[in-house]
Parts: sequence; C-alpha cells; structure tokens
Amino acid sequence: MLELRAHQQLVVDKIEQGFADGHRCQLLYAPTGFGKTETAMSIMYKVAQNYTKCAMVMDRIVLVEQTSLRLGKYGIDHGVMQAGHWRYRPYERIQICSAQTLERRNKFPDIGLLIIDECHVQRKGTLEFIKSNPQMKVIGLTATPFTKGLGSTYTNIVGAAPTSELIDNGWLCPLRVFIAKEIDMTGAKKVAGEWSAGDVSERGKKITGDIVAEWVKKTHEVFGGPRKTIVFCSGVDHGKDLQKQFAESGYNFVSISYKEDDEFKRMTIEDFSRPDTNIHGLIATDILTRGFDVPDVTIGVSARPFSKSFSSHVQQMGRVMRPHPGKESGIWLDHSGNYLRFIDEWNEVFDEGVKELSEGGEVAKKEPTEKKKKESKCQKCGAFWIWPSDTCGECGNVRVRLSSVMSVPGMLEELHSNPAIKAENRSFWAQMISYSRARGYKDGWAAYKYKERYGTFPKGAAPTPEPPSPSTLSWIKSRHIAYVKSKAKAIA
Repeated sequence: MLELRAHQQLVVDKIEQGFADGHRCQLLYAPTGFGKTETAMSIMYKVAQNYTKCAMVMDRIVLVEQTSLRLGKYGIDHGVMQAGHWRYRPYERIQICSAQTLERRNKFPDIGLLIIDECHVQRKGTLEFIKSNPQMKVIGLTATPFTKGLGSTYTNIVGAAPTSELIDNGWLCPLRVFIAKEIDMTGAKKVAGEWSAGDVSERGKKITGDIVAEWVKKTHEVFGGPRKTIVFCSGVDHGKDLQKQFAESGYNFVSISYKEDDEFKRMTIEDFSRPDTNIHGLIATDILTRGFDVPDVTIGVSARPFSKSFSSHVQQMGRVMRPHPGKESGIWLDHSGNYLRFIDEWNEVFDEGVKELSEGGEVAKKEPTEKKKKESKCQKCGAFWIWPSDTCGECGNVRVRLSSVMSVPGMLEELHSNPAIKAENRSFWAQMISYSRARGYKDGWAAYKYKERYGTFPKGAAPTPEPPSPSTLSWIKSRHIAYVKSKAKAIA
C-alpha cells in the first residue's frame, strides 16, 4: 500500500489548497530524491477513487515503464498509453503516457487531471494540449524550475522542503565533493550561451586518463574498492573513450547514448540496478540526468561542463543523493568545473529551495578566476572547502595563512595559557563535532561554529566527539534563531 511521508503529504495538502484557491495549473518543486513520483501516484489514486480520469506524461519511454512498474508494485490499477505496450487499457482511470502518444491523441477525452513529469522540459505539443483543454487541472513536477516561460503556464508554485532539510532528516544523502583536474573550456565556442557539443566532447577526451585515474584513486581511498558509479561524459565519443580506458584499468563501465536502441539501454540500466550487477558504472551524456533512479549509486563523476545549464548540474548531483541502506554519503568528482561555477545558485537552492518562478531563465555564468579555483579545494585531497575554515573537513589538512593571523583580532586565543579555558574550548569543539556528524554535516561545520563562538578556528587534530550538553544545545538554538531573524530582516 502506498503511504506518503509527512513531508510528501504536506505538499499534497498545499496542491489541494492551490486548486481550491483557483489555480488551474500548479508546479511542484521538490529536490531529486524527494519522492515526486510517489507523491504524484498518490494524487492520481485519490482522483481515480472519485471516478475522475487522470494521466501522467513522461518524455522518455524508459520512464513510462519505470512508473508503470511502481504503480504495479503498489497494486494500483492503471493503463499505459504507448505504442505497442502490453498494458494498453484505455478503460482505466489512471493512464501513464509517453509525451509523444499524448500529443498524437490531441483529443484524449475526459482527463480531469494531467501530471507532467520533468515539466521544465517544455514540449510544444504538451503545452498546446494544456491550452486546448481548459477544463483540465494540471500539475507540473520538477527539481529544476529554472526554464524560461514556466510562469506563462503555471500560476502557483508549491515548494517542498529544501535539500538541506531533507538531508538533516535522513531523506537524502549529503555529497562529499572533490575538485579534480578540470576540462579546459578556454576559448570554446558557444551556441545560445552554452558550450558547443563538439568542443565539449573533444576537450573532454583530452583528460579521459585523468578521469579514470582519479576515480580509481578516490574509490579505493574512500571505500577500499569500486562502488556503483555514474559518469556524465562530454559526448558520445568521449563516453566510448572512457569505457575503453576504464576497461583497460580492469573495470566494467558501459557507455549508453542515443546511438544504442531503447531495448539495449533498458536492459543495461535494469542490469545496473541489480544489487549483484557486475557493471561498475554507467556512462552517458544526458540519459542519466533525468528520471534515473538507482539509489545505491554512491559515486558521481561530472565530466560535462555547462556554461549556463544550472538545472542539468542540479539534476546530475541529485542522482547520487538518493538514500539507500548503508549509504552515509555520496561522492562527487568534479572534472567539469560546474560545482564552483554554480556554487552561489546551488547554496541558495540547497538552503532555501525554490519559492517563485523566474521569467528570465538561465544565463551563462562568469568563469571563476584561477585564484578562486585554487583556493576552493584542499591541495592535499582535492575536497571542496565547504566552510570558511582552514581545516579540511575530509582529510584534516590545515592551511596556514599568515596574513589572516596578523590581521584578524583574537586569532591567538587558542594559545591561552590557562589550561581550564583550553579544556573548555576543546570540549565545545568535541560537542559540535558530535552534533554535526549526527546530522550528516562535515567536521568543517563544527570548526566554523567554534570560530563563531571564540573568534578563531580550532587548532590541532579533531578531538573525540562528546555528546552536546544542554548549554551547548541552547547556544546552537540561539544561533539558529538569530540566523532566521537576520534572514527575515533582510527580506523586509
């Protein structure tokens, strides 16, 4: 039986209220891994129970099959509108459709509700279908509502809990990001603000060896051996080149693209999804970006640079953040430069989610300077410096910046000769480490909070975690309240 989690039921209630308020077309924003498909299935089941016909439309055949299998798992009767599909049952009140089939059947009768998966991919035929059926209610689903023109269709956006909150509550896995050797896009051609496919593919092939070597190194450092991986390559040729070099290193990676038939892709993904698969990784340009759902994927390799497509960047990272038993975090190896390129936008979406639609759409981002790129990663392990700390949250490497020591008041407080003060400060650090790890944060977060309280970052090796005391918990709560008030004041 399909039962929604509390955060999923909350958005269902918001959608129902939106319809009651007179919004015919609503957009549900929720991060990848939130459970948008289960939420949509629950809505359709309720609608069907009221003897109203509804349909859910996907723009890829593999997603139609995937959704039908999920409905079958929950014992929900439905039909599939797709050429030659064995589950063609037009009499069922729930229909799963390919976009192409829906558009061909422009007079598909009696639909009371239409749900559009990945609605940021705005298909002309689907939009015309919405306009020609004004009596029909519409819900668009997306993790990336950044496409220009969405506001012309959807009059209400229902925002789910942001990524940070879902990680805190264990519904998503945190990412551990490593900045690796980057594909050089200097002087590359652009088409409509995005780097041309040809240039991206050719330049990607120049660092294929580095990509393979970095994956081998990191997967053994972190896990002691290979873990299920997806690689977002720069193009078809780049994907084949990666597959060849992974094989030469003794690993079974399979490249899939538009050049393979649908049955091969379906069977490959199905094989990869099995717990006992002998496929170490899948390689693709965009096939894995949307709708790919294999929760035990632990490593993502970003090797497809984007100049402006923040939505693709977010979608790709989301494929590695799905929770799975025994999976504490996902590893993200960034060879594309995308993580740093879109860091400001990502931080905002990560903490706040999306509450309104922007009519401007996505724009090309200014490239970070070489100085910023160098300062943004640990020179020892390559981890991204998530917090403004001089201690790497991954390997503990400490970077010393003499100019900071000379100019920032209180930087020498840690060297106070009073042992009682030193012990108290170190205990606070140990408590903050315990608190941060319990919530899936990195140790760098604890170091940052230490600085917030004492004016300087902690020195030396991290202490053994201690349970936070009531006074420490009270201090954390006070800092959170102060943060919320400052945000509210800034908005006002």
